Amino acid sequence: MEQMNIKPDAQGKVRNIYDLGDSLLFVATDRISAFDYILPDEIPDKGRVLTQISLFWYDMMSDIVPIDLISVDVKDLPEKFQPYADYLDGRIMVVKKADMYPIECIVRGYLTGSGLKSYQANGTVAGVRLPEGLENGSKLPQTMFTPSTKAPEGQHDENITYDQCVDIVGEDVARQLRDMAIKIYEKAEKYARTKGIIVCDTKFEFGNVDGKVTLCDEVLTPDSSRFWDVKTYKVGQENPSYDKQFVRDWLSAHWDRDKDPNPPHLPEDVIARTREIYIKAFESLSGKTFAWK
Repeated sequence: MEQMNIKPDAQGKVRNIYDLGDSLLFVATDRISAFDYILPDEIPDKGRVLTQISLFWYDMMSDIVPIDLISVDVKDLPEKFQPYADYLDGRIMVVKKADMYPIECIVRGYLTGSGLKSYQANGTVAGVRLPEGLENGSKLPQTMFTPSTKAPEGQHDENITYDQCVDIVGEDVARQLRDMAIKIYEKAEKYARTKGIIVCDTKFEFGNVDGKVTLCDEVLTPDSSRFWDVKTYKVGQENPSYDKQFVRDWLSAHWDRDKDPNPPHLPEDVIARTREIYIKAFESLSGKTFAWK
C-alpha cells in the first residue's frame, strides 16, 4: 500500500498531485481502476513501470514536441518528501505548470473499441467516413485524430469531431494538437513494431506552457494506449492488449456491479499476472530489464 502521509493537493484514480509552487509533483501510485472504480488491491510496482514507460517516450519525442518534464530525481524535492524517498524513487515526475486544453487527443491507427462501434453503426469515425469492409483490428487507411471532451470526474468523455475541437480551442491550437498527436503516434508506432508491439491507439494530453502547446501527463503507457502483440495480432478478432484487460475480464466474470457497488479483492494470481503484463510492455519497448531496489 501507499507509504506517504502527505496529503496531495489533487488526486486522480491512480495518481497523487502535489503543488510545489512553480511546478507540480506527479506521484504514480500502484492503485488500479476498472469500470470507473478504484479497486481495493494495488498492483506492485505499477506506478514505477508506467512512469518509466512515459520517461522512455519523453526522451524519444523531445526533439519533435515540447514536453513538461523538469526532473525525476527525488533529491530535487522539498525536504518534507525526503523521508519517503524509497517509495517515491522511480514513480515521480516534477513538471511545469500548464494551462491544460479541455481535449483528450486520441489517435487511432487501427479500428477497434468505440471507433469500431461508430463505424459499424454509420460507417464513420469522429465524423470521417471510412471505406466499406473494415473489420475489428483493420489498419486504418490513414492515422486518425479522434478527439473527445474531458468529462468531469465520474462522467464519461464525449467523442467529438475535429470541427467541434476547433470550436472549443480555436483553429490554430486544434491544428497543433492534431498534428503533434499524429506525429508522436506515428513515430511511436513505427518504433514499437520493431519491438514486437502494435500501438493500436492512444491518448495524449496537451497544455499551454509559456505560450507553447506542450505534451503533458503520461505518454504511450498501457493505461493510456492499446498495445497489441505483433505475433498474435489478427484482423477480425478481439486482440488481447498489454493492459488491465486481464483485470477487467476477471471482474466481469466475478462481480455483478448492478448488485454490489463495492469491487471485490483480486486473487493473487490476477495481481501477479497483471504486474507481469505491465512489466513486459516496458521491457519489450525499452529493451531494458525492469528492476528496482
